[in-house]
Amino acid sequence: MATEGSTRAVVAALLANAGIAATKLVAFLLTGISSMLAEAIHSVADAGNQGLLLLGGKRSRRAATDEHPFGYGRERYVYAFLVSIVLFSVGGLFALYEAYHKFHEIRAGELEEPGRWAWVPLAVLGVAIVLEGLSFRTALGETNKIRGKASIPQFVRRAKQPELPVVLLEDLAALLGLAFAFVAVSLSLATGNYYFDVAGTALIGLLLVVVAIVLAIETKSLLLGESASLDAQDRIADAIRGTDGVEAIIHMKTLHLGPEELLVAAKVSVAGGSSAEQVAEAIDAAEHAIRQAEPTAGAIYLEPDIFRAGYERAARPEPPAAPGH
Repeated sequence: MATEGSTRAVVAALLANAGIAATKLVAFLLTGISSMLAEAIHSVADAGNQGLLLLGGKRSRRAATDEHPFGYGRERYVYAFLVSIVLFSVGGLFALYEAYHKFHEIRAGELEEPGRWAWVPLAVLGVAIVLEGLSFRTALGETNKIRGKASIPQFVRRAKQPELPVVLLEDLAALLGLAFAFVAVSLSLATGNYYFDVAGTALIGLLLVVVAIVLAIETKSLLLGESASLDAQDRIADAIRGTDGVEAIIHMKTLHLGPEELLVAAKVSVAGGSSAEQVAEAIDAAEHAIRQAEPTAGAIYLEPDIFRAGYERAARPEPPAAPGH
């Protein structure tokens, strides 16, 4: 199941980031190197984000209610959007602020040398790169099981399950951020010029801001409501057209109520002169065919009609004015 794969990738990323955050924070406390603090906050934000994804997945499984008759499947999109906000603010903006603060600290001559602990950040970053690589490999492996022929960027843009794209982008950002930090710390220690540390911290912040914006754009689209994939729409349309008693599809719309549940609404043409019983049998058969062709189709609404060439729908009435106060 795609959901199980997503959960596995999220848990792997959560465990990796929790351990990495602790070691990076210790390295910063021992050395005062700002790239390590930026990376520690980055890992804390990532771990919190994975917790948000797990919470969203749990809450989305609640049963439908009278107030929310289509269930809570889209709650996973809400929590994925919160992830982008956390990554932008706690991760990106904090790293940029730390770079700004460290820059003025160096200019004022207030920087403390890391001393005998200078080797610690490089060791921590090396271990972190290995752990993040393992987490990224898990996410990539789960992605490869379901992305089909789509490239990774196409999968991120088109995926209806938000967890895997989020973890993929977070892990990729983490690996790039670790590379920036490793180079910055190495150059700082080798040359004694800690402006390299400032540059590395700023690059980490900019990277997180960019990733957060990409995630926000993608999850916003899911929150607004996306249609089924083109392949799924074709399967549904073929199932309707292949049903006895249905002559054609007049129009059809689909909407994701959640990652694994579709709403399908269509107006279908039936033969003129059909009895009410015949129309009802055709609609029931079409609904059954849709569910066989696309199991994620949960809510299906089919309206029978008679096709008339050149027919134009009546104009929608103006919405009523807001009541006065």
